[in-house]
Amino acid sequence: MPVELKLSRIIISDINDHQVIYLKEVDGERTFPILIGIFEASSIERRVKDFKAPRPLTHDLLCSVVDALGGELDSVLISEVQGHTYFARLRVKVDGQVIDVDSRPSDAIAVAVTCDPPLPIFIEEEVLAEAVDG
Repeated sequence: MPVELKLSRIIISDINDHQVIYLKEVDGERTFPILIGIFEASSIERRVKDFKAPRPLTHDLLCSVVDALGGELDSVLISEVQGHTYFARLRVKVDGQVIDVDSRPSDAIAVAVTCDPPLPIFIEEEVLAEAVDG
């Protein structure tokens, strides 16, 4: 059963290539840290701080394309881990059917916070347990 998470913290470092976001369990105490790139971290931070770009940025564009094609962004699911790499699915409703689109978790989360209202973010219980228990 997937566990719902919410964005709880973004750490952007000027001296590291990787940035860190922390997701926290909505109905619990577990946290899920994930390393992401500076572009995705900046995109997420801009949304959290309600920065309005004069022109659509990449994640805005993706939301607009899905909408223009008659789809509806539904949710994000962090679905598995292989080695130290996490996999996610951006879930899109089209004609009443949910379609899962393979995504990097960082991009999926950036899309989630770009939507208004933000999309729910879920993680498979096994993936969260492995991350927490190590």
